[in-house]
Amino acid sequence: MRYFCKAFDLYINSSIHVAIAVLCFALISMLEYNLTIAIDLLAFIFFSTITGYNFVKYAGIAKLHHSSLAGNLRIIQIFSFVSFLALIYFSLQLSVNVLVATGILGLLTLLYALPVFGNSRNLRSLAGIKIFVIAMVWAGTTVLLPVINAQQLLNQPVLIDFFQRFCMVVVLTLPFEIRDLIYDSDSLETIPQRIGVRKTRIFGVVLSILICVIEIFQRQFRGYSLLALFLVCVIIGIFLLGSRGRQSKYYASFWVESIPIMYLGILLLMKYVLPNAVY
Repeated sequence: MRYFCKAFDLYINSSIHVAIAVLCFALISMLEYNLTIAIDLLAFIFFSTITGYNFVKYAGIAKLHHSSLAGNLRIIQIFSFVSFLALIYFSLQLSVNVLVATGILGLLTLLYALPVFGNSRNLRSLAGIKIFVIAMVWAGTTVLLPVINAQQLLNQPVLIDFFQRFCMVVVLTLPFEIRDLIYDSDSLETIPQRIGVRKTRIFGVVLSILICVIEIFQRQFRGYSLLALFLVCVIIGIFLLGSRGRQSKYYASFWVESIPIMYLGILLLMKYVLPNAVY
């Protein structure tokens, strides 16, 4: 059991779980737009997520303690390097337009991690914007990249989906901000710091309702999509309302980050297994 726990911690800490979550969001977009499943793009998204997240989380540690890295951290460092090589390989399979869009998202990730704003500050440390930078990168990666890769226009429905995904990622990030409330510096001015935990939960619930309302008025409205989205928003709301400053070790890092995986499963169930029950 101890070895299983260590392996599970490595799975979480190496960002494999969050990469699968981002991958599921991208797959959802491909299914919603009836796009061909682009394996090269999905692999690129998977490995770039691992590389980006581990860079943000561990670059400083590796720089300061390179010679003393041991155990899981050493494994994560090697795994991150292999993932970086894989993302380079799969990037060579993608179009220039996708790479340009990825470059913009990658720049946001670098600005999020590197101290380029003076006084050793980055986007992560600027007051009140951390959660929105994360949501922007996730939404751009999982909505815009699949559409650009399929050489389709970024029309109004796509931009509306981008906004919905942006809002969903914001709500998904709120349990993390509630968890980190006792650790975050006051200068970050996170949403829970600004308005309190109770109002943060209300804010997340309102955003979830807005996501569903927008879906109803989408031009390409589909019953199974709305039902899947509604169920996922209910799940998000349950986890958000259950968020506490002192929560279990895996509450946010595993269960909340599993919601995109649940979303894909529900969507596949509604679209292919129970179509007669939806229409």
